[in-house]
Formats: sequence, C-alpha cells, structure tokens
Amino acid sequence: MPGPRLSVSERAQIEVLFGQGLTFPAIAAVIGRDRSTIWREVTRNNAYRGAHLTRPGARHPHASRTRGTGGHLRGPYRWVYEHHAAQYRYRRRARRPHRPKLRSSWNWPRPALWSEHVLPKLQQRWSPTQIARWLASTYPHQPELHVSHETIYQAIYLQGRGELRREIAAQHALRSGRARRRPQSRTAHGARGSRPWLADFHISTRPAEATDRAVPGHWEGDLVIGARGASAIITLVERTTRYVMLGSLPESRVSAEVISVLTELMGRVPAELAKTLTWDQGIEMRQHAAFTLATDCKVYFCDPHSPWQRGSNENTNGLLRQYFPKTSTDFRTYSQADLDEVARELNGRPRETLNWRNPAEALNHHLVATAL
Repeated sequence: MPGPRLSVSERAQIEVLFGQGLTFPAIAAVIGRDRSTIWREVTRNNAYRGAHLTRPGARHPHASRTRGTGGHLRGPYRWVYEHHAAQYRYRRRARRPHRPKLRSSWNWPRPALWSEHVLPKLQQRWSPTQIARWLASTYPHQPELHVSHETIYQAIYLQGRGELRREIAAQHALRSGRARRRPQSRTAHGARGSRPWLADFHISTRPAEATDRAVPGHWEGDLVIGARGASAIITLVERTTRYVMLGSLPESRVSAEVISVLTELMGRVPAELAKTLTWDQGIEMRQHAAFTLATDCKVYFCDPHSPWQRGSNENTNGLLRQYFPKTSTDFRTYSQADLDEVARELNGRPRETLNWRNPAEALNHHLVATAL
C-alpha cells in the first residue's frame, strides 16, 4: 500500500542531499523512503537545467550533463532539483479535472445523484451517514451511486449558498441547531416532594433483560412539550428495535388523559412486546397502576435529573425536534394521523445501531421470529 506523499520538508532534504552528491538509494536511506520514490520525484519534478529558477537549486556533482565531461551518472542526475519548484509542479499536477459526485462547478451542473437520491432523503431528515449506507445497500452493483457521508457533508456545507441553501433550508450541522454542546446540569439529585406512586418501582428493580436490550418488549416514554408549555405529545421507543410510537394529547396532559392515550398506543403491539415501560418522575404518571392493569405492562421510574437512563427516548425526542421546533410548535394543531405519519418516517430511517436496518424491519424480524 503506498505511503503518504512527500512533504515540502522532505523535498528540501532531497535537494540538499542531491547537491551533496548522494545517489538515489543513499538519499532514500537518509530520509526513510523507498529508492524508487526518490527516483520518481526527481524524474517528475526536476527543473531541467534550471534556467528559469529564481533560486539556484541543487546540481549533482557527479552527473554527466554533456558527453565528454567526465561525470559518470546520467538520467535524472543530469538535471537541477529545487524543492520549491518541485512542490509547485506536484501541486499543479494534483489539480486534475475531476467531476464532483454531488457538487456543481463552473462547467458541470449538479449531478443527478444529488437531486434523485440524496436530496429527497435529506428532506426526509436522514443523516448523511444513513444516506451513504442506504445507497451502498440498495445499489450494491452500481458504484457510481455510492458516495461517502463526508462527500454529502461537503456538498451541504462547503457550497451551502444560493440555490443549495434554499434546497436544504431545514438542514443544520447539528440536529438540535446548536453550534456547540450544551453542558450537562450539575444539579445534585435532590429529593422531590412526596410521590407515593414511585415506591417499589425504581429503575433498579427493572428486569435485567430490559437493561441489556437482548429481548424486545421494553419501552421508554416521555412527553415532548410544545411552545410555551401549552401542548404536548407522548413518545414511546422500544429499546431493542428503536421502534417509535407517538400519541396525541389534544385536551391536556393530566394523568388520566396520558394513561388513556398510553393504553391505546400499547394496544397496537402484541402482548409479548409490552413488558415494561420506563418513564421519568413526572406527575403525569401518577395513575400508572391503571395502565399496568389494562395492558399488563409494568412501569418503572428513573432517578431525578438522569435522562441518560432513558437514552433511546431522549435521542428520539431530539430527532422529533426536526419536525416540531420547541419555540413554535402547537401540538394541538396535529392530529393522531399526522403523528403516525411522522412516526412512520422515523421508523423507516436506517440506524447504525441496528446494522443499518430500520426500526420497522427490526420489529418485523422479531415478530416473525416469535410467530415461528
């Protein structure tokens, strides 16, 4: 496998050693390169006789430049080598015509790969990595349709102006829209007020199979709040398959309403896929006993200020902010059918943690395996 290209400092070393009369194998030994690398460098990037150079360059003292001069070395040894000129020739040769796979240029329009495959997935809020993996798996025998995630990022951000900026106005470098990470709260895990419904339902008592994600049927849930705290929806995520379900709360988010919608949502899946539900310590779950009685799905509660104990759900809530910005969304304007459509789109995205299958495929795989 070829090594890295010669640097300008290595070319400066070649110039000095070349002028001192060392042969190509000797120069290669000094700078730690192969002898053929040095021979090709001087052959390709020499300055011929050096008449055009502003610097003197190096001339080999034992080279035979004309017949009868007494030198015993010929070939590339005859020419002048100057490292600045060699670096310039190398850089100019590297700027070969190369048609970009996704970006337009002054003499090429934007390729069809962008408009027909990449842009529609970006508009569905797929990440560049998901798109790259999807192209490779969907078109395995068409390498012209394969593109790396870095190429997609460059197409978005290096030329994100004018028409392209309008095409991907909804895309951000971070899904959250922030330019830097927000530090975690260092608030101590202080005790909350008296909440008797939490007794004996701490996350530490949850079955071990829910913790290691080996068996499907264990869910994480939360509320996503709209603008000014005036509305909310329910989000449920299955821990093994990352399958998402969303529930509308058009009236309010009081406990009775939340329990009613949760019961309806959990009724969509078979009983063997409704084993446990992990929630935070919000008061909307004070009537969780009614939910367990109706669905036989036990509820467990996280520690205060510990969102990482529901990591899959927190990640999903971040993805949902692409559809429902926190500062402008009124969930009362969205029907259950609208939420089901968003959930269907999320469940159709390939996920790296699922070996680039999507959650719908992963859940269906478990359902088929259970039926056999």
